[in-house]
Amino acid sequence: MLVDSHCHLNFPELLDNLPAIKLAMQENQVGYALCISVTLPDFPQVLALAETNRHFYASVGVHPDYENIEEPTLEGLLALANHPKVIAIGETGLDYFRLTGDLEWQRMRFRTHIRAAIACGKPLVIHTRNAAEDTLRIMREENAHIVGGVMHCFTENLEVALQAIELGFYISFSGIVTFKNALIIKEVAKHVPLNRILVETDSPYLAPMPYRGKTNQPSYVKHVAEEVAKLRGISFEEVSAATTENFFRLFKHAVIS
Repeated sequence: MLVDSHCHLNFPELLDNLPAIKLAMQENQVGYALCISVTLPDFPQVLALAETNRHFYASVGVHPDYENIEEPTLEGLLALANHPKVIAIGETGLDYFRLTGDLEWQRMRFRTHIRAAIACGKPLVIHTRNAAEDTLRIMREENAHIVGGVMHCFTENLEVALQAIELGFYISFSGIVTFKNALIIKEVAKHVPLNRILVETDSPYLAPMPYRGKTNQPSYVKHVAEEVAKLRGISFEEVSAATTENFFRLFKHAVIS
């Protein structure tokens, strides 16, 4: 069995095809999915997916790419996280690729999420792009190791991965690891400890080969796991078992049913 540790099933291109997506998950032995929140207005829809589907879970958070929107507060995040199907805080983090200028608001938002995660005892889902140094620095300053979490859709080098692992975090690989030119990410997938790896789709984005350029979906996480297995020289079954065990070890509020 596999788990898609990061997807956006509330996005229209997936939500409108949910019955077919769930069937494809079943056919490809993808047993669970974590539906990720990116804005507060969209959170009720994310939570509804988790409430109405036994094998879906939800996170609560505000993505760093979103500017001039409702800003999360510590109290607000804690109130929304107080639900049995909400198993993580995020997605949160830093993104210096899409936005430029004074991004202190982004760093403060990230700190708020870390503080909320520690307060409610639920792990973090962290997005970092072109911001690894500041991301790790803030994780250390805010004691993110207390709850740990996952560096989702990992695109940094092995040194960054190992620093995150030292802080109690897992490294999640998306369809990017299947791309021919993703040499740095492939190297990370070869060398990080197997007990610290997760797999994801980040659907509807980043479809793996052979679906690159098409709408991604949770069933395609199988191709991510196959590539990780190939890179490490181990069986697909070993990667499937390890990443599923890792998911439920990290997200302690999720249960196998």
